[in-house]
Amino acid sequence: MSATEKRTVVVTGGSRGIGKSICTAFADPDTTVYFNYASNHAAAAETERLVQEAGGRATGICADIASETAVADFFQKIVSETGRVDVLVNNAGITRDGLLVRTKTADWDAVMDVNLKGMFLCTRAVAKPMIKQHSGRIINISSVVGVVGNAGQSNYAASKAGMIGFTKSVARELASRNITVNAVAPGYIVTDMTEALSEKVKESMLQQIPLGRLGQPEDITAVILFLASRQANYITGQVIHVSGGMYI
Repeated sequence: MSATEKRTVVVTGGSRGIGKSICTAFADPDTTVYFNYASNHAAAAETERLVQEAGGRATGICADIASETAVADFFQKIVSETGRVDVLVNNAGITRDGLLVRTKTADWDAVMDVNLKGMFLCTRAVAKPMIKQHSGRIINISSVVGVVGNAGQSNYAASKAGMIGFTKSVARELASRNITVNAVAPGYIVTDMTEALSEKVKESMLQQIPLGRLGQPEDITAVILFLASRQANYITGQVIHVSGGMYI
């Protein structure tokens, strides 16, 4: 892309938490942001508003990324409207926490469907337009627990570890087409979910972080913006840890 061309960015799970921050971080007059969301129309409208206030354009689309048909329709709409996809951020993810012996098969399947299958479907969908335009950035949001594990999150940790293997494999496949594929592995980040935790749990989390504080969404988006930029042209197949030193 030249500096004057329009850019199309797609973020999965963009209506809340880190996803909302990612969408807002990409706000720019020359960038169109599309994001999917599961069901919360009000939250999606809020993301659209925040991006617009920051000087960009965003469109939220209610789509189930675990559905092959829904993903195909989602990206067909995007490509038909803009003609390209420059950046895909696979951010959507869910948890169904519980100790292994209490984990229901349905909970395992739900996490794998969204976190792994959804990433696969979305990445496969953007591969063809990116190959055609001979450029692209794919950024997968993994987690520190995908590397170190976490009791009570065997399904979530397995899905996030799987994202890392997927990232490295697809990076090798698409490198010759000038498409980079990287992963970001956040640690404990301040979101609505972490804010709802008890002070005792927060203190336990802090004890695991050498920097002694929870991360902010901006800590994650800064790395994503870099990986999506021209300055990261020579980086692919990497996992960037943003966890305050939880994994060293």
